[in-house]
Amino acid sequence: MYNDIKIKPNSLQQPKINQLKQNYKDNSNFNQILQQQLQQNKELKFSKHAIERLEKRNITLTPQDMTRLDQALNIASKKGIKETLIMMDNKVFVASVSNKTVITAAVEEQLKENVFTNIDGAVII
Repeated sequence: MYNDIKIKPNSLQQPKINQLKQNYKDNSNFNQILQQQLQQNKELKFSKHAIERLEKRNITLTPQDMTRLDQALNIASKKGIKETLIMMDNKVFVASVSNKTVITAAVEEQLKENVFTNIDGAVII
């Protein structure tokens, strides 16, 4: 289902900076590793709950969809939004902007009489 898509459950935690420092005595190596970790934190991720919802609701995402979701999170970030609702085609996603993590997903059939809480902005793409 997700052949071309790299999905990282939110439960996977990045190593802490102090742990990295202990592993790398040379500061240049540490700085390289730190930059790699920071780059990984910028990747679009899906929580375990979101992955379950995608599978249960038969929602498939193309690489283009992933790019659009990433762009929506970038737009939300520029506007200062912390938790966003993203409307894309007939799909809706709730995401945490600061850690670029999709929290849940729904399609048109699940949207009727639904209330979305704990969001402070919406992006329609």
